Amino acid sequence: QGGRISFSGQVQNYQSAVEQLVSILGDEDAAANHLSQCIFTVGMGSNDYLNNYFMPAFYDTGSRYTPAQYADDLAARYTQLLRVLYSYGARKVALIGVGQVGCSPNELATQSANGVACVDRINVAVRMFNQRLVGMVDQFNRLLPGAHFTYINIDGIFSDILRAPGGHGLKVTNRGCCGVGRNNGQVTCLPFQTPCPNRNEYLFWDAFHPTEAANVLVGQRAYVARLASDVHPVDLRTLARL
Repeated sequence: QGGRISFSGQVQNYQSAVEQLVSILGDEDAAANHLSQCIFTVGMGSNDYLNNYFMPAFYDTGSRYTPAQYADDLAARYTQLLRVLYSYGARKVALIGVGQVGCSPNELATQSANGVACVDRINVAVRMFNQRLVGMVDQFNRLLPGAHFTYINIDGIFSDILRAPGGHGLKVTNRGCCGVGRNNGQVTCLPFQTPCPNRNEYLFWDAFHPTEAANVLVGQRAYVARLASDVHPVDLRTLARL
C-alpha cells in the first residue's frame, strides 16, 4: 500500500502546483483567475476519529481531550490550512463533512451490542466536528473576499439513507460487502478475498468505506440537494454557477 499524505502535506503540494501554474500561464493574475473558477473539495476528519480518537489502544487523545475539545482542535488546524488554500487562489470550496463513523461495520462489530444499532457516542462526537465545519463555512464566506465555501452534510444524507435504505436501492446497511468476522467488519477486505455478489445493494464495501452505490447516492445529493439539510448554504451545482 502507498503512504498517506497528511492534509498539511497535500496543501504544500497544492502550493507547489500553483507555483507551476503561474509559470505556465505567465503571471499570478492569470493563475488567480483560473483558480477562482475551479471547485475544490476537501474531506478530512474520518481518520482522526476512526484511527485516532476512538483507538485508545494506540492513541491517548480520547483520554486527553473531551469530544468538544478534540473537535475544537481539529477545526482550528483545519481553519489554518483552508486559509492557506484561499491565499493560494481557492475561492469555491466544498467541505465534505464526516459521515456516520459509528455506523461503519467495524464499529458495529466491535462496539455495538447487537451489531445493528449505531454507536451513538461516536456519532455524537463526530457531529461536534461537523457543526464546527458549518461555522467555518459561514465565517469564511463572511470575512474572505470572493470566497464561496459550502458544507456537504454527509452525516445527514447517511441518516436519511439509513431511515429507508430500500427506497435508495439498498438492502444491507450493517455489513461490509467484503471483510472478515462479525458484520464483515472486524478485519477489512483481504487481498484475493471474494466479495459479495450484489455489492450495489450494500451501503458499505468493507469495514470502513461506503460502496460505489452509496457514494453515487451521496454525490447526487451533494450536486443537487434533495433536502435543504443536505448542504449549507448551496449545493455543488449552484457553487459551480457562482
